[in-house]
Amino acid sequence: MGFPDADEEHRRGPGGRPAAPVRKALPMSPDTSRTDARAPRMSAQDARRRLEHARDSRLAQLRALDAGGRDAADHPLSAQAEAIGRDLKEIDEAFARVEDGTYGRCLGCAKPVPVERLEILPYTRYCVGCRRRAAV
Repeated sequence: MGFPDADEEHRRGPGGRPAAPVRKALPMSPDTSRTDARAPRMSAQDARRRLEHARDSRLAQLRALDAGGRDAADHPLSAQAEAIGRDLKEIDEAFARVEDGTYGRCLGCAKPVPVERLEILPYTRYCVGCRRRAAV
């Protein structure tokens, strides 16, 4: 009989009894976290409501920009109006995905987009991992 090795000694619980085996968690990447087929999905009704809110918000921003009156020197305002226009287009595309049943699926990897992401950005087309890869 030899001496217990250091690892065995550290695995002892109170009173010197063997402790329960330690299970090391596998690291989860943004690609695998909450993209499981069992991941919760947002209902079509909730998706429509969130998309309507996003659309109304963007339209209000656009009206506020237009009310301020822009001229050729207002390039930053013009760029902001273009960005809002792109958001509105993406919102319309998201409404179409709700209707055809593909809303909430990443267009990059086809896995479910986490509900938390859809709550923050309801017209997103991509999961975080695919969005990061596209930005690089």
